[in-house]
Amino acid sequence: MTEPRYPLAGRRVWVAGHRGMVGAAIVRRLEREDCEILTVGRETVDLRRQAETEDWLAETRPDAVFLAAATVGGILANDSRPADFIYDNLVIETNIVHGAHKAGVGKLLFLGSSCIYPRMAPQPISEDALLTGPLEPTNQWYAIAKIAGLKLCEAYRRQHGADFISAMPTNLYGPGDNFDLASSHVVPALMAKAHRAKTEGAGEIVIWGSGTPRREFLYVDDLADALVHLMQHYSEAETINVGTGEDVTIRELADRVAEAVGFEGGFAYDSEKPDGTPRKLLDVGRIRAFGWQAGTGLREGLAATYAWYSDHLARTS
Repeated sequence: MTEPRYPLAGRRVWVAGHRGMVGAAIVRRLEREDCEILTVGRETVDLRRQAETEDWLAETRPDAVFLAAATVGGILANDSRPADFIYDNLVIETNIVHGAHKAGVGKLLFLGSSCIYPRMAPQPISEDALLTGPLEPTNQWYAIAKIAGLKLCEAYRRQHGADFISAMPTNLYGPGDNFDLASSHVVPALMAKAHRAKTEGAGEIVIWGSGTPRREFLYVDDLADALVHLMQHYSEAETINVGTGEDVTIRELADRVAEAVGFEGGFAYDSEKPDGTPRKLLDVGRIRAFGWQAGTGLREGLAATYAWYSDHLARTS
């Protein structure tokens, strides 16, 4: 392993969005680094408010920032709350990036999303596919905000020489995920349905869409490890993909979730519900060239996620 270009040891590091699944994983990962971890809750600072965000940054003066704060959700949430998804994410990223520049932050990592890529992008999707075709309509509001965020980082790098970088993770899952069926992504939604069916003795669960789309899934603690690696080793304007380089169909995913949960029933597919993008697999050649690759297999990650979910239910019931 090469020596870090930007070592975190001895630095003050702000994790924006530390209560979310990704932010919490970054905090866990940073505990292995010799750095001071900074966090702030929304009850203290509303990141959608420019003055509050800039004042907090000016007061705390972090050396580095992981920008993981965002309004997120699955197809239903994106499709039914488009204004929330574009407004919240635009203002959060704008306030933090500009505030970080004003406060003299040495390095910032912006967390994007693979949904920024065109709906019908060639597979696997390379970083240069960005802005080469129409977006997936069901999550275009979130995607547009994320595209603006990574371009914002590029602009501050170009105009001000700021060492601001961006990473594009694939579909994520893991401890701390959102299991609310009205707003969750596919892995926690399937897991919550399978758990309920097992508990109630139901013989079948209903899954949105045809089950044929192919998706790539990355365990959130692997993402956190990748982001810390990029913060310390990567310093380029171009965004960089983070994923496993492997995908499965939603039907295959359902089988593996059922295996992790211990649900032995069947599945019914509601083909009247949208599938979303037919396939989404990232080209992870660039990040592998920078010395990182995912270490958690899907079965292992799903088992760990279900262990966390079961424990969470037991503690909150």
